[in-house]
Amino acid sequence: MRTLVELIAAKRDGEALTAPEIAELVAALVRGDLADYQMAAWLMAVYFRGLDDAETVALTDAMLRSGRVLDLSAVRGIKVDKHSTGGVGDKVSIALAPLVAACGVPVPMVSGRGLGHTGGTLDKLEAIPGFRTQMSADDFARVVGEVGCCMIGQTAEIAPADRRIYALRDVTATVECIPLIVASILSKKLAEGIDALVLDVKVGRGAFMKDLARARALAEALVRVGTRAGKRVTALLTAMEAPLGAAVGNAIETREALDLLAGGGPADLLECTMLLGAEMLVLGGVARGEADARGRLGEAIASGAAARVAERMIAAQGGDARVVADRARLEVAPVQLVVEAPRNGVVERADALAIGLAAVAMGAGRTRADQAVDHAVGITVEAKPGAAVTRGQPLARVYVRARDAAAEAIAGRVAAAFSIGEVCTTHPVLLLGRIDAHSTGAPG
Repeated sequence: MRTLVELIAAKRDGEALTAPEIAELVAALVRGDLADYQMAAWLMAVYFRGLDDAETVALTDAMLRSGRVLDLSAVRGIKVDKHSTGGVGDKVSIALAPLVAACGVPVPMVSGRGLGHTGGTLDKLEAIPGFRTQMSADDFARVVGEVGCCMIGQTAEIAPADRRIYALRDVTATVECIPLIVASILSKKLAEGIDALVLDVKVGRGAFMKDLARARALAEALVRVGTRAGKRVTALLTAMEAPLGAAVGNAIETREALDLLAGGGPADLLECTMLLGAEMLVLGGVARGEADARGRLGEAIASGAAARVAERMIAAQGGDARVVADRARLEVAPVQLVVEAPRNGVVERADALAIGLAAVAMGAGRTRADQAVDHAVGITVEAKPGAAVTRGQPLARVYVRARDAAAEAIAGRVAAAFSIGEVCTTHPVLLLGRIDAHSTGAPG
């Protein structure tokens, strides 16, 4: 075995490392034999030199085995999770987990917090009074078994090496590296004890992957590596030029997700949820294909079964389950600032990035991991691209605690996110592509 310094130099020079060598690098970091600055040097070498699939599989495996790999074998059925690469207004998981569980597929889900312009599922769930996103691995497994789904944050037991490595990537400009992104995502997901995974890779202004080619490369790498790790994996590429749904914030996004379980919700949010849910039911072995899966998902909503699972999950995690039926229990800031259309025309753009950054600026998101969020503030988009509007018609509503100069400035930022034209020149499409093991050539 080469020394740790030799392994850093080897990757600097473009050499491929063996699985034992990568495992030793990660283990040395965790036990303190590899300094942070040495791992940072190796990460920068990876950023420029890359990792092949075998190296990425090895890194993923070493990171997930740095902590506890949950054993959910006692939970009956094929365990399937979903992961989104992040977008503005993406509250899909809150509705999707109980919906899929109501159809007979267990969903163990470890989610994240918002950072940058995208919101986090944990922040949205914590808008529910009493909801606990921090649970032990044993309690997590118990709730999955009893309820069918559970949604928590990463614990100290799950992939601790990922937390160390991500913190270094964040401060060394090595975040945007596909092999490192793949290892970070999959190490956490595979440690959950899942059998299959559905990925929602967002593309566009409000996503981290701005162009389709790069998003497809990430999706293909995730599917290949996940398949080589022994899991069934599919990925959907979905558009993120405008916010998903209408709500951008925490409590208002949770309200909107629960609206979907009651048979309502915006059409694009419902379609995204159905697309991902169908993939999960097929991988979970309870549906024969997309049409069958969509029928089962629709019935779970119509019968109230999905809402009942959501109530049980919220109660099991210490939250007020009454919010499912009474969404008004989720606090929304009392003052509304209405952003009006400046003239007649058609909405050409509702810039997801600009709206997401405005939400962060008003306190709905964070720019540092240690910042608190205000669950009650937010923005609703009243007119999406393609909608005809008249002068004075609401384009958006900004929910704030008080009307002051700061709130007016936020409303101005939201107004600037919209572009009004004479005719609709684009026709928004949600699903941009689908990738599975067959399409990537991965064995499986």
